[in-house]
Order: sequence, then C-alpha cells, then structure tokens
Amino acid sequence: MAPASATFLLSLDLADEAATLRLADDLAALLSAGDLITLSGDLGAGKSTFARALLRAFAADPALEVPSPTFTLVQTYDLPRLTVSHLDLYRLDEPEEVLELGLDDLVATGAALVEWPEKAAGLLPRGALSLRFEPGQTDDGRRVIFSVADPAHAGRWGERLERTIAIRALMARAGFGFAARRYLIGDAAARTYERLHFDDRTAIVMNAPPLYTLAGPGETPSYGEIVHRARTVTPFLALTEELRRRGYAAPQIHAADEARCLIVLEDLGSDTLVRDRAPIQERYEAAALLLADMHATAPWSETLPLPDGGSYTIPAYSRRALLTEADLFLDWYVPWRAGVPVSPDFVSADLRAEYHALWNRALDDIAHAETGWVLRDYHSPNIIWREHRSGFDRLGLIDYQDCVLGPLAYDVSSLALDARVDMSVALERHLVEVYVAARRAVTPDFDADAFHAAYAVTAAQRVAKILGLFIRLNLREGKPGYMAHLPRMAGYLDRALAHPVLDGLRTWFHRRIGT
Repeated sequence: MAPASATFLLSLDLADEAATLRLADDLAALLSAGDLITLSGDLGAGKSTFARALLRAFAADPALEVPSPTFTLVQTYDLPRLTVSHLDLYRLDEPEEVLELGLDDLVATGAALVEWPEKAAGLLPRGALSLRFEPGQTDDGRRVIFSVADPAHAGRWGERLERTIAIRALMARAGFGFAARRYLIGDAAARTYERLHFDDRTAIVMNAPPLYTLAGPGETPSYGEIVHRARTVTPFLALTEELRRRGYAAPQIHAADEARCLIVLEDLGSDTLVRDRAPIQERYEAAALLLADMHATAPWSETLPLPDGGSYTIPAYSRRALLTEADLFLDWYVPWRAGVPVSPDFVSADLRAEYHALWNRALDDIAHAETGWVLRDYHSPNIIWREHRSGFDRLGLIDYQDCVLGPLAYDVSSLALDARVDMSVALERHLVEVYVAARRAVTPDFDADAFHAAYAVTAAQRVAKILGLFIRLNLREGKPGYMAHLPRMAGYLDRALAHPVLDGLRTWFHRRIGT
C-alpha cells in the first residue's frame, strides 16, 4: 500500500509484463521537465523493468542501452526532448547522501526516475509521483499504486494520469490498444502529437487540451478567442468530414473523445513539400493547384454537421481578429527590436491608432476580394506529400482547425511565403502565377488585379503577426527555436509591402523599424 502520509491517486492491475511495458509507454508520453517519479517495491517487483521501458519509450529507441545505476547511483540520458536521470538509492548508507547526488539540479531542467526512494527517508522533493509495485492477481501480473506525498500536487498528477490513461482507452477503441506510443511533435499551441505503432500499422494521436477559457459576461476575451483559434477539437472534426466529403486528403478519424479533446486519426505520413530544408517546386505547384481547385468550387458550407447531431459554424475572419493579430507586431516585435523589455505601455495609444488606421485603409481596399474557407496555416509543415498517390490525393492536409471565412488570397500567401522555408522571389511569383492561371482556366474573368492586392495585404498581415508571435513564443513560452525564422520573415514583409495597396503601411514600417 502507499505510505500512510501519502495522497492516493489510483491503482492499476496489470495482467502481465506486456501491460507493464504499455504503462511505461503511457508515462513516458506525459513526462516533462521538472518531473520526479519514484519506484518502490520489493526486489523483483518490476521497478527496473519499468524504468528501462520508460527510458526506451521516451528516447524512441527500443535498443537504448540502460544499465542499472545500482553502483553508479545516477545514470543520465541526454535525449532530444529532455534530459532524464535514472537513480537507484539501494546502496545509500545514510539518507543525507541523496543530497550529494544533485537531484534538485537534475530535475530543475530535466526529469528523473528514482528506485528505492525509501532509502532517502523523506529527503526527496514532495512533489514526486510515487509508483509502488506489488504482486498482482497472476504470477506475471502486478498491481501499481500511484500516490503523491504532497496533497498540493495531487491535482496536477491526477489530471495528467487520467489523460494519458484516457488516450490508451481511445487507442483501444481505434484498434490500437496494444500499440507503442512515440512522441511525434508539439506545435506552437498546447497540442501534442504521437505516432502509434502496432504490427505494420501506424496512426496519430492528437492531444489537444482546450486552448483557452471562454470569457464570461463583462470579461475581456483572450487573444485566442478574439482571433478565432480553435478552442477544442470540435472544429477539426467538422472540417475533416467536409474536406473528405469533397475528395481532399484530410485524415480519417479512427476514434475521438470530443469531451477530452483527443483524437486517433489516420497517419498520412511524414514527407512534406521540402527536402534538405529547400522547397521542391513540383510539390509546391501541386499545393497551389489544390488551393485553386478548392477556391474554384465555391460555395463551401459555412455551417457543418457534427457526429452527435449538432453543428459547427466557421467564424468570420473579422476586422477585429485581423487587427488583433497584427498587434502582435506592435506588442512583441517592436519592443524586442528596440532592445527593451516587453511592456503594455511601450506602444503609445497614438502609435497604435496610427497603425490601426493604416491597416484599416489597406483592408478596406480589399473589402471586395473573394472570400471563403481560409485554412490559415497552409504551408509545408501541414501539407503531407504522398509520393505514390495521384492527383490531389498526393497532398495530405492537417492542422486546419483554425479555419475562418476570409480572403482566399490568405492561404496562397501562406504557401508562397512559407514561414519555415526560404522561398525565393522567383518561386513565390511562379506559384502565384500557377494559382492565377488555374483560376482563369475555370473562370476566364477571374480578377487577377484584385487577387494580387488581396495577396499583398494578407501576406503583410500574416508576416507581421508571425514576427510578433515568434518573439512571444521565445520570451513568454520559452520556445527559442522560432527565432531562427525572423530574418526570413522580415524579408517576406519587404516583399509584401512593395505592392501599391500598401503604400501607407510601407512608409510606416520603414519609418518605425527600418524595414
């Protein structure tokens, strides 16, 4: 049983060693910086088996060498996602010796697994998650009891355990209950993705906890709510079905837990439009033609059915949303560029009003541009290239849950000025020409001049937003990797601002930041 002073969380009966390995997979999926997990139980209870499986799962390397730290006391693994330390305290002579192992430092930036925690006699951090291994109902089975020493941490650990166990249950509903879980990627939001492997089949788990809380009466809406970021998986489910109904390669939904915002979906692959960090022209051309096909087959529904009989209405890309996104440039990029701390008082009300007036003028100039579905992040990370397919089925579509109703040119600019890839001026212009030619082939009176104006305005708005967003991700959320894209995005802004429809904004940007 858990120590009397501990707060019990749950217990699990594991039928055999394979079930123990799956549990290690499930905990590896939730492991993050600052986590300490202790493993208790008699000799032979399965602690080392569990620790070894967790480390291999977290490393995504089933052959990872995991020696016992019985004699070294500490074994540290510098893994791509996180540094994880494995400690065995069995040979401690005095509890105080644990203080010499530097556990606090190891957990400050990484995570740690500790076997025989009782040898530390209460000197371990009280926020640890404790797993106690006891004999199970069969010879090969085990019972695992989860607890925390400090009740203040019970909620945090309880929620995470409940979620990872719920993912395993959803996997079972999708026919992947015995699959191995491997971290795939986390995006700029709170979503994470895992790839499931079972025999010769794979699938993807989308783990997308609600992004924000809706504002109540009299409360100020959050940024996400104002700009219509998808709060739950409901938009993804509705949009997926409509895209598939129209013949585009959105992933099949294998199973969904809409209440928990979890989905198991088809694995479309991992190849994109890029090779060796360079754009592949043929693939970008195909992506531009797909957009032209979508935009030429209007109208697309604004209200979509849901599996439970309800409906989802795609929000409009409102003027407020567009200006709020553009404000990221003022609020984050401008002070960063000036070398001063980000502060709500750095940008004056007069400067913001001037900035908004110029954007409003540009947006007014394209008010009659074609509108429809804007997938919003239509660029290389979200377009999967499927070499052995044909036609538009070669292009797998993901990450479109933030879709809004707005200027169709937006997605063309998102593709041709790909935020993650160096797009030359020549390739950008070529892709725009490919799109325009495809539209004219279907609609001979397609207004190319109006499209080019809308393209420039939406491109400038998107780039200004992204420049501010990447600074925010670095400074507020500790994600510095996005900073490498800043020079590219600044160059894209210069290109977009060259169009006459943006004369006023071009002068403003040049005067204020020298762009």
